[in-house]
Amino acid sequence: MKPFLILQLRPEDEASDNEFSAFLKYGGLSEKDVHRVRMEKDSIPNIDLKDYSGIILGGGPSNVSDKAEIKKDYEKRFEHELNKLFDMVFKNDFPFLGVCYGIGAVNKFKGGVVSKEKYSEPVGTVEIELTENSKDDDLLKELPEKFMAYCGHKEACQSIPEDSILLAQSSTCPYQMVKFKNNIYAMQFHTELDEEGILLRIEVYKNYGYYSPEDADVLVKKAKQYDVIVPNQILKRFVEKYKVES
Repeated sequence: MKPFLILQLRPEDEASDNEFSAFLKYGGLSEKDVHRVRMEKDSIPNIDLKDYSGIILGGGPSNVSDKAEIKKDYEKRFEHELNKLFDMVFKNDFPFLGVCYGIGAVNKFKGGVVSKEKYSEPVGTVEIELTENSKDDDLLKELPEKFMAYCGHKEACQSIPEDSILLAQSSTCPYQMVKFKNNIYAMQFHTELDEEGILLRIEVYKNYGYYSPEDADVLVKKAKQYDVIVPNQILKRFVEKYKVES
């Protein structure tokens, strides 16, 4: 199989490794099926899209809407590299799945507005509601119209481009999942997270400003209240739809 390119941006090794393992587990992938790049450490290589089945971009503590003067040098670097990659992705309508940071990055690239003004969501679960546009989509059709997912983000899409398709929303964030062209997807919620993963992130990011550290125990209890499984199915469907035999 042609590998999937997995792009990550978490500087925290434990969180990064857990995210990577979850992409493999719920995508039905092995390490030989992917090419992993930790963008906070290494540059995105000059790639030929023909060598890959698709691209998966994960989340992390970076925000595309932060002012340039407070962004770290590696954030400025990989944002520039991602925009060059997005040029190719959109030119070829290449299979892409952007998670959390991924929706902000691709939406900003396409001219949508991303900021911390409204629609941020605390770490934990949120009820996702699919739109009518989802009914014929290969990643979403026949899934429950409403399902629980894990979220946690400071910035959010304030608007999306006219040529995008809204696939999912929530009461607290109107842009939970969007689609561009036929094969380019991005979502605010996490397709790779499970209970183990969200509990780890609550601990790792305790002092990153997502929530008050004294609320950690409450967030842990809330995260255990729901069986969050549908987002994992979306990730699996993406891999199944786009994997290409080499």
